[in-house]
Amino acid sequence: MAGRRSPNPRNKTSVATDAIGILTLTTKTAGDAAERFAEKFLLAQKLKVVARNYRCRFGEIDLIMQDRETLVFVEVRMRASGKFGGAGASIGVAKQQRLIATAQHYLAGLHHTPPCRFDAILMNEMDSASVEWIKDAISA
Repeated sequence: MAGRRSPNPRNKTSVATDAIGILTLTTKTAGDAAERFAEKFLLAQKLKVVARNYRCRFGEIDLIMQDRETLVFVEVRMRASGKFGGAGASIGVAKQQRLIATAQHYLAGLHHTPPCRFDAILMNEMDSASVEWIKDAISA
C-alpha cells in the first residue's frame, strides 16, 4: 500500500499517498496552486489576466498580466523552506534567459509591442502575508 500512484508514474499531476495513506501533493500540483494564488493576489492589485501558462519551444511563462498600459510577464515561485536561498534564488540566469526568449516569442505575435516588464511573485506559504511581489525582477 505504501507509495501508491496513478498508473502512469510520469504523470506529475497525480496525487500520491505516503506510507500511511495520507495524500501528498506533487511538485506540479503545488506549483499550480501557487500560480492560482498568485493570480488572485495580482487581480486584487488591479492587474488583469491576459494569458496563463503561455508555452512555446523556448519555455513557459506562468502568467501574463496587464498593469494599465504595461504587459507584465510573471514568474511564480514557491518554496517550502528558505534553504538554498528561498524562492527568489531559484530564478537563475538560464531561467531568466528562457523567460526573455518566451516573452519575445509571445510579443512577436502582437500587432504592436506595448511597454513590458518581468515580475516575480515569491512565496514560502500560500497566504498573502508571505507573498513578495518584485516588479522589474528581470532586466531584458
